[in-house]
Amino acid sequence: MIRVLLVDDQSIIREGLCSLLQAKQDIEVVGEAENGKLAIEQALVLQPDVVLMDVRMPIMDGVAAIRNLQQKAPNIKVLVLTTFDDDDYITQAMKFGAKGYLLKDTPSEELAQAIRAVNKGYTQMGPGLFEKVMTATSSVEIPPEFEQLTPREKEVLQLIAKGLNNREIAGKLFISERTVKNHVNSILSRLNLRDRTQAAIFASRLRQD
Repeated sequence: MIRVLLVDDQSIIREGLCSLLQAKQDIEVVGEAENGKLAIEQALVLQPDVVLMDVRMPIMDGVAAIRNLQQKAPNIKVLVLTTFDDDDYITQAMKFGAKGYLLKDTPSEELAQAIRAVNKGYTQMGPGLFEKVMTATSSVEIPPEFEQLTPREKEVLQLIAKGLNNREIAGKLFISERTVKNHVNSILSRLNLRDRTQAAIFASRLRQD
């Protein structure tokens, strides 16, 4: 059972999300919060698997809450669900540790699938949002550490940029998932990247240059 904390300043939105998610057999809504400050307090007590977080809220917005929560409880995964597709919101949320960013018009089944994916550690981005992140980070310089990657690690990096998961990469390169995981960890370490999303952005930037 995936334990979810809902964070949104509008009670009607929380009620709607609760009804939709409680209908899923593998998802349980364990709590609700109306701002970022309460979200942090509830998350630390309830220890949900996933926090479904709005960004524009009173007292403390979602971006600040994500940053604070990731410092205090990095094991809790955050999936942003909002009406705002502003570049700054997206890049800041992902920078501070969000595992995904979706808009509120996302169909209920897609939202449930995103929650399941984020719970497993995968990154989820709504249609068109990855391109916004790419545009916002297009000025990122290519670090010299890239040349320290092995040829195999460079292959893995390019496949990450195409959106393949570890199992798909393993099948593509005819290696084990464990080997892929080791390559991914090495890539993140050598390039000083936080997660697969940053790795994908980095690799996609390389393809543009």
